[in-house]
Amino acid sequence: MNSNLKEIEQYLIGLQNDICDGLSSVDGKSTFKSDKWERSEGGGGDTRVIKDGAIYEKGGVNFSHVFGAIPDFINETKKSDGIFHATGVSIVIHPQNPFVPIIHMNVRYFELRDKTDNEIIDAWFGGGIDVSPAYPNESDTKFFHQFIKQACDEIDESYYPLFKKTCDEYFYIQHRKEMRGISGIFYDHLRPKSVEERNKFFHFMQKVGNSFLPIYKELSIRNKDKAYNEENKKWQFIRRGRYAEFNLVYDRGTHFGLKTNGRIESILMSLPPMAEWVYDYHPEKGTPEEKTLAYFQPKEWV
Repeated sequence: MNSNLKEIEQYLIGLQNDICDGLSSVDGKSTFKSDKWERSEGGGGDTRVIKDGAIYEKGGVNFSHVFGAIPDFINETKKSDGIFHATGVSIVIHPQNPFVPIIHMNVRYFELRDKTDNEIIDAWFGGGIDVSPAYPNESDTKFFHQFIKQACDEIDESYYPLFKKTCDEYFYIQHRKEMRGISGIFYDHLRPKSVEERNKFFHFMQKVGNSFLPIYKELSIRNKDKAYNEENKKWQFIRRGRYAEFNLVYDRGTHFGLKTNGRIESILMSLPPMAEWVYDYHPEKGTPEEKTLAYFQPKEWV
């Protein structure tokens, strides 16, 4: 099976452009700045960053394509004399308003090749999209899950229930006994066994990637003008702390970037500009903050 790495890479570059243009238009004040970088071992990327916007306080839309000798921790074939390629788009946006949610998306493709003849040894797709509101509500939560379910169903009706369950389990902060947000979908190691299956998985990558902008534009517009106070900001900072805990302790993408000598600024772009850790904090019973906790446990929304 021949590689379609170049086709995938071109789609991802276009996706990055479309998302940056779309979110800049919604924000209306700030735009994404490009920071292109190279990796000494092979490859590089383009980290696009927005900050101090009218809606988006800090955000990153990162494209990368890195390659080099296969690291032991991803060498599942145990064939050491080979080359890996990893390309993807990774996004995290932290909003100003506590009622606009944090959003994360990643779509990626890995390929392992024989060093001698350049034949593909192994290849797989991975990715997902999830939302982490400080103040989730039923309307936004159902909208998000229905939208991403429809995107999955257009490829395979088994995908949403399977990948939603995986997301519930993966984006779970074990030491807090709660999810970092309201879930979404997460998938990994979709290994094509034929050209037809590879095309299916690539089409699915596109469905997930193309869902990001309409989802986040809608959630931003719905919530950007809601009034908030100091207590709302404090809760937002505490929830951002939970987000940071997950990314630093459990996130595979963070670990992969660090283990492959990735660019640290691009790896840690996911962290919020401001967060807070309050000792032994528990929201008071009956408060809006206490009511949000029910959303951070697995639940079927559609």
